[in-house]
Amino acid sequence: MSNLVSLGTVPLADQILSGQFGARLLDFTGETTPWQRRLWSLGTVLALRELHEAGPWVDAQVLSPAAMQWLCRDLERVAGDDAGLGAPEVRRQLREVLRADLSQHSRHRRRLHELIALIDESYMPRWTAVADAPEGVSSERLARAVVAYLLDRGYSMGFLHRTLRRRIAAGATVGDFLAEAGQLASASPRRFEVLVPFLIVPQQQLAEGLPQWRPRPQVRDWLAAHAPGDVVRQNGAFLYSIEAMDPYTAGRKAGEILDRLLARSSFLRRRRSGLTPLGRLWVEGLDESLPLEPAARGVDILSLRKDETLYRIIDEDLLDNILELAAPLNRGARGPAVAGGWAALESLLYHAGDPADRKDGRAIAAARMAALVTCSWPRAELTALSHAHKPATPDHLARQLANAASNRERAIAVASALRSGRTLATKHPADSAAAARMTALVASPQRSLLGVGTAVEGTLRRLYRQRNIVLHRGSTQAVALDATLRTCAPLVGAGLDRIAHSYLADRVLPLTLAARAETRLALAGQGSAQITDLLEQEALAA
Repeated sequence: MSNLVSLGTVPLADQILSGQFGARLLDFTGETTPWQRRLWSLGTVLALRELHEAGPWVDAQVLSPAAMQWLCRDLERVAGDDAGLGAPEVRRQLREVLRADLSQHSRHRRRLHELIALIDESYMPRWTAVADAPEGVSSERLARAVVAYLLDRGYSMGFLHRTLRRRIAAGATVGDFLAEAGQLASASPRRFEVLVPFLIVPQQQLAEGLPQWRPRPQVRDWLAAHAPGDVVRQNGAFLYSIEAMDPYTAGRKAGEILDRLLARSSFLRRRRSGLTPLGRLWVEGLDESLPLEPAARGVDILSLRKDETLYRIIDEDLLDNILELAAPLNRGARGPAVAGGWAALESLLYHAGDPADRKDGRAIAAARMAALVTCSWPRAELTALSHAHKPATPDHLARQLANAASNRERAIAVASALRSGRTLATKHPADSAAAARMTALVASPQRSLLGVGTAVEGTLRRLYRQRNIVLHRGSTQAVALDATLRTCAPLVGAGLDRIAHSYLADRVLPLTLAARAETRLALAGQGSAQITDLLEQEALAA
């Protein structure tokens, strides 16, 4: 999946930002980016912080020692190709710590804390230096490292996406953006005033004594000063002072406060209307209001529309139960989101009656869902590329695509073209980057699919760990909770989409589909097996 970028001897840092590197940055920060092009993992620094935090959770029996060991092994793999870690001696010490006892009071956990500080201190400058080297660097790897680090620092996808578009429009180079990214990485959180107006506030006297409360006249004055063009019907508001890295993150944090307010107000005895927010909020310094409800996290199950089953609910069945459990993962508060998301996976892909499942533990559901998502990845990306192929004069592939009767046929045609060495006629750098990934896939299916599967399983296992922290310790403050939801939600959606389609179309049970996925992955690239057909019932030749 790597895309080695070196135009002659021109370092990546000197190339224009509007190329493939910038396109991948836009993919990773776009809230509507399709799941197969999203960022699936945390940055190395936050993953190390998660590991450090896990020590007390293991001692408290919230997480199992096996979960800690798995995380250590996964981190050793992730750190192996991370140029931001620093000198070889730092890497050697990190490997030593990852193979040692990291319980709460161990000496190795204290060493891990010091190593994290050393790595974090110059993480972005190290990657910038690599991008400036004449020998070239993978634009894919660099983009993942930079965006993950900034998101993990607390910046919002919306803010980074807008920053990128501004720099691309100005004709900036990759080096220009990396310099700005370095400044963002070293910045401290700022204070933002966030106004959250309400239409109805039951027992308003309970709010009036609070320092954050603003009555109607003061709300009008604040809006006149900060959003003079907005005329708002309201009955008072809360004005919060929120520390955040950017205004969009401040707005999201205000939305989380509102979620807690609404949760509290739901316990009141209702005689009239309950607490009713206006539906939008205003952040000081931002020239637009923001919706109170955040964007969906990307759990898209498109087969409900494709199979025409979106509104066809007659009796409760397996699918309805699972979708109800997983619904909070898309828009719900953090605790119910991780709890419901994992409950959906476990109920589908773990069977207590299987002795092997009991031995492996419930985390086996993450491995099985990862297999399903990995099998779905080639078809999703190749289908997208089939729509991006737009030659000035129709070629053989274009004619094949015009006559294709299904997405499966379109994906097979594109895979065949890439396998034969043909270049796709795409206009956008994001599609060119995707074509490079698919070219690597058709050339070496096992290697590419193994890399994808390992990354996806790591993210889904993180969902399980976060679920245990929420349910067994009652904590929603884990350092990796927000990042877990951001990265795992689209992957869960992709897996549930395949499960829903197979169940609705052919009544294939999830465990059966998972067994098919695991078998096909083991055989990918062998014989006549098509990478586009990894979940099809008749994919392999007799």
